[in-house]
Amino acid sequence: MEPVLEFKNVSKHYPQPSTGVLKALDDVSFSIQTGRTLAITGRSGSGKSTLLHLAAGIDVPSAGTVSFVGRDLGELSDRDRTLIRRDGVGLVFQFFYLLPHLTVWENVSLPAWIASDAGMEERGRDLLERVGLTAHASQEASKLSGGEMQRVAICRALLRKPRLLLADEPTGNLDDGNSEIVMDLLMKLVDEEEGTLLYVTHSDEQAAQADERLALHSGKLGPA
Repeated sequence: MEPVLEFKNVSKHYPQPSTGVLKALDDVSFSIQTGRTLAITGRSGSGKSTLLHLAAGIDVPSAGTVSFVGRDLGELSDRDRTLIRRDGVGLVFQFFYLLPHLTVWENVSLPAWIASDAGMEERGRDLLERVGLTAHASQEASKLSGGEMQRVAICRALLRKPRLLLADEPTGNLDDGNSEIVMDLLMKLVDEEEGTLLYVTHSDEQAAQADERLALHSGKLGPA
């Protein structure tokens, strides 16, 4: 079966005036099949965010290939990579990135509006019900707690049934109680949706929940 996401000998280098080259990623290879979860751990500056940017097609590698369902992202135009993110990838961030003056429902619906996809209302309502936020649908996002905001962000990311869900420190701004709730919810929803999840985290406990765990050290990927 073809992987949903595959890195083959991927490196990402950035020119540095003082030191010459910064190797953010160095010869990284891995793949994720449909329905699997992969956690990547590492200290700040180890290359985790760079890896996620490449996985989402926000950036392209300096060497090697990043493939999404068999398509080499490095060979696509900016527009085509944007369409892949819109239609095939869900993103969950540490800082939520909700629009504070929009309602919960409006924030969840945003990907469908952008894609001119009018058939997502039932799907959005169902997701809000599953995360326990139906009663908050008409509430402004700015009035939610951090844990509630992250649940809204997860619904938004899952709205259009992406093949791949990418999560960047999804509990980094939450207390321990909300962190546990959000991670359990994320795992449950991905399992129910038969989705594929790649997430980066500083937490060994959260990383242990994934089917597979790898670690980044100074741009090199290996066993955790």
